[in-house]
Amino acid sequence: MLGKLVRYLDSVVARDPAPRSRWEVLLYPGVWALFFHKISHRLFNARLFFLARAVNHFSRFMTAIDIHPGATIGKNFFIDHGFTVIGETAHIGDNVTIYQCVTLGGSNPTNGVGGKRHPTLEDNVIVGSGAQIIGPVTIGKRARIGASAVVTESVPEGATMIGVKARSTLVTAETYSKKFMPYGTPCREPCEPAPNQRVDELEEQIEALRKEVAMMTQALGAAHEALERAAQTPSEPACKGV
Repeated sequence: MLGKLVRYLDSVVARDPAPRSRWEVLLYPGVWALFFHKISHRLFNARLFFLARAVNHFSRFMTAIDIHPGATIGKNFFIDHGFTVIGETAHIGDNVTIYQCVTLGGSNPTNGVGGKRHPTLEDNVIVGSGAQIIGPVTIGKRARIGASAVVTESVPEGATMIGVKARSTLVTAETYSKKFMPYGTPCREPCEPAPNQRVDELEEQIEALRKEVAMMTQALGAAHEALERAAQTPSEPACKGV
């Protein structure tokens, strides 16, 4: 038991440079939320639903993290900071990292049957702060969900997703990193053209169109003047002296 706890604390230290020792990690709200969830999950599986909910509510009050007692969580799960919500049918694999203000939310089935309605996060997934993953989608192994992304479709293994609605950066996790990547996205190298670069390109295109319109307007003006001069010039008779 103690060995498992030490290995878990070491896995957190490996992903978070802030703590100076394992003792600091023991004060993390995510660690306590996971501890309380283990209790509530056992009560839930024993069909002691009210007691499971009571432990869940106490945990949410103490940690600002709401993990439904029915959620299934693997090894070395780390929630960095609080204000995270994990739904009942969510399934989380091993070595998953979630940052603050993340929601693993459920869809609203039209047939009225609950079933699997929350996401599945496979091993080594990283979810950035503020991300929303909605519905019974699957986030593949080593996938990265960028901060504030909204994911409503399954994500392939190793992909990096950003934006609303989330789209792939087309740069797989294996391409740029073999190790842990904080917040789920590479920060030094851009995943896609910068917004300012795209704005500059659009401004150049607009300026080129303005020049073309100006040239066309000038040519039409010259042609109109030539027609007016031709109309004002009297025509000579075809046969002189007639």
